[in-house]
Amino acid sequence: MAFDIKEYLTPPVLLIIFLLVLSLMFIFPVLNMIILGAVLAYIVKPVACKIQTKLKYSSISILIGMVVVIIPLILLFGYITFEISSVISSMLANSSYSGVNESISQMLTYLPLNIDSSSLTTSLNSYVKDIATFILNYSVSFFGKFANIILDLFILVCSVFYFVRDGDKCLSFVKDFVPDNSKGFFDNTVESVKDVLKSIFFGHFLTSVIIGIFGCIGYTILGYPYGVFLGVITGILQLIPVFGPWPIYWALFFIDIASGNYPRAITVLLFGFFLSSVDMYIRPALSSHYADIHPLILLIGFLSGPLVYGVVGFIIGPLILGITYAVLDSYRKEYLLGDG
Repeated sequence: MAFDIKEYLTPPVLLIIFLLVLSLMFIFPVLNMIILGAVLAYIVKPVACKIQTKLKYSSISILIGMVVVIIPLILLFGYITFEISSVISSMLANSSYSGVNESISQMLTYLPLNIDSSSLTTSLNSYVKDIATFILNYSVSFFGKFANIILDLFILVCSVFYFVRDGDKCLSFVKDFVPDNSKGFFDNTVESVKDVLKSIFFGHFLTSVIIGIFGCIGYTILGYPYGVFLGVITGILQLIPVFGPWPIYWALFFIDIASGNYPRAITVLLFGFFLSSVDMYIRPALSSHYADIHPLILLIGFLSGPLVYGVVGFIIGPLILGITYAVLDSYRKEYLLGDG
């Protein structure tokens, strides 16, 4: 039987499409906050449900759950911003970079290259100043958009609250529009999306938290300045496939070699190998219980997400790609392979 699109594009359907497009135009500037709110609501809801067993009012339980989950994230972002500003300020204040110059000169003595250390350090110092100035100017511009930041945070908080409280109703509302012969596919897709979220949170975010805590403790014990900050950056790098903690501990290794601190250089290298081995054990152990997301999907999400949604893209990017993969996989099993 021939497919007649006119049977489906009735006036009510056309009106709905028009209103959906118009609504999307209005919410697009804050769509990243709404998506992030839905993601955070998935984390907050179990916490709020546990709190609600002790309290009578659900709204108070949700607010307390939001504080428990969101406040640490805000404090972490503030800490990273403060530490980066401190490092950049100290670098800009110390124009001589005597420690860096001395380290570079010592490293060049070990390399069989005919390079003028003074010209190289001068060029590197210039590049470092330019990068630091760019980051500082970007930070000032970022905080200059204070009103927009407050609006985004307000929408984020409201999104989390209402998704936690009415998320099930929203899902049921959407399901009512699904034809009866596709409700099985819809239910399987929802379960697949939940597995993807669990896989990313438990298999990747939780792994990065564990590696970051180990890094904070280890770098502080080894006596590195900004040991806690280095551990936090290690945890963030752990989120990005292919990277992991190795850029930090290898950089510290070469710095210690250049400064002549050979015992600590060997120690930090062994400690870095320990972090990498912990990652290879923890990540598969946690992820294997849920969906198995290919590393390339996460890598593209982590790298392209910030280009589209800014800082929050580090979270939204891999989640959207992971959910897209889950939907395609569910469709493949339901309609192409006939497993539904």
